[in-house]
Amino acid sequence: MSRTRTPAARRSGMSQALAADRLGVPSVLFFILASIAPMTVAAGVIPAACANTGLTGIPVAFGAVAVILGVFSAGYVAMSRRITNSGAFYGFIAAGLGKVPAVAAALVALIAYESFQVATYGALGPSIQAEAAAHLHLRWPWWAWAVIMQSVVAGLGLARVEVAAKILAVLTTIEIAITLTETMSGLTSPAGGHIDLGTLSPATLTSAGPGTLGVLAVIAGLAFTGFEQSPVLAEEARNPRRTIAVATFTALAAIAVVYAAAAWAMEVHAGRTYVAAAAAAQGPGLLYNLSTASAVAQSAQWLFITSLFAAALAYHNVTWRYMYALSREGVLPAALSRTGRTSIPRAASLTQSASALAVIAVFAAARWPAMNGLFFGGSAEGGLGVMILLAITSAAVIRYFDRHPGGDESTWARLTAPAVSALLLAGAVVLAIMHFGTLLGTAPGNPAAWLLPSAFGVAAAGGLCWGAVLRARRPGVYRKIGLGPDAATAPAALTTLGAQP
Repeated sequence: MSRTRTPAARRSGMSQALAADRLGVPSVLFFILASIAPMTVAAGVIPAACANTGLTGIPVAFGAVAVILGVFSAGYVAMSRRITNSGAFYGFIAAGLGKVPAVAAALVALIAYESFQVATYGALGPSIQAEAAAHLHLRWPWWAWAVIMQSVVAGLGLARVEVAAKILAVLTTIEIAITLTETMSGLTSPAGGHIDLGTLSPATLTSAGPGTLGVLAVIAGLAFTGFEQSPVLAEEARNPRRTIAVATFTALAAIAVVYAAAAWAMEVHAGRTYVAAAAAAQGPGLLYNLSTASAVAQSAQWLFITSLFAAALAYHNVTWRYMYALSREGVLPAALSRTGRTSIPRAASLTQSASALAVIAVFAAARWPAMNGLFFGGSAEGGLGVMILLAITSAAVIRYFDRHPGGDESTWARLTAPAVSALLLAGAVVLAIMHFGTLLGTAPGNPAAWLLPSAFGVAAAGGLCWGAVLRARRPGVYRKIGLGPDAATAPAALTTLGAQP
């Protein structure tokens, strides 16, 4: 893998290489955990799921989905040892299924991660607005706070990658600690004086009929989105072969415990029969009120805001990395891949920031709801896109290892686990689309329930067309698709992945 700069690049301070060997296991782990946003899920997603569905199987659903994603990760991590690319899904799908599908997948990934990144401002703005009005007596509109936070993220997005990693580590550590503190308080003060173990029964997954399983699987699956991001940081990781594997499995296990325990504590504290009503009445307060210590509750409210900020910063970094990966290989304009002395592609980072500002401006001008529209809509859209990519990547892993035998990967990692995860994740995608209106909280017949999912179909079709154009008219660019850091040395590097038809 080449990470060298040309003489002209050295003189100008510009190159097309990210900073190597800067991120260890802790840094990568905290990038993942910040993307997952534990406090945001615990205080926002879980109460909303309880209120909207009335279901009590959420703790079990988190455990079941964690197992499914663990199965997926076996092949995913094995693939990451062979393929290093800051556009992880893009690189993996190029190596396994071909270059044209990879371009389509990359556009789906850009929409998904941009949706997540912009969605955070739909919750950040109103949350800061409420706190500022209560404590500072400032009556600014939500979008003003959203723009301020986006400007801070934009500035940090241009800093050296270690800066963002350290900020995310501090914020995420504190929010997980407070979430666990609230969880312990809830479990030690159960409704009726005893802990209800019934909510941990697998029977709760189908308690309201077969459709229950689908709804719970989708909710839990969307809450885990972000765990898959470690290969995106492989080019900047120290000892990526070990770092990516350890960070992925550690994050998945840790967050499964945090989510399941928090959901169980809320149900135990409120009572299984009353938790849905309590969630509808209290919202995030369902988590905050688990502790009788006012300092802990107030800290949790502020950490809900910092959790959103950390997620915004993490998704900002992931989105520009996909832009960078595509630009480096000529799929997008070359200017987006030029890095400066901080090894950050400024144009890609600023483009991502500009698109986020544009979305905030549209929602503000149209007076569309920030929380119910931008936050919930963007989160559901991003989660669906990532689930689609997980399913496709599972198929890519199988095809890649079939065409590239050898190595020390087990049959489980090369074939069995990817096949099982492909089937399960494809089913989850179907369920997500069928229940997308439920995820949005919209009334039956609302066009958003089909318009948002269809955006991925449009992006995929556009990507397939653009990939076909590159194959026919720009063969030099086409040959570089999916090569990642080796694109600069193509065509010699084509032997790394094998030429794709």
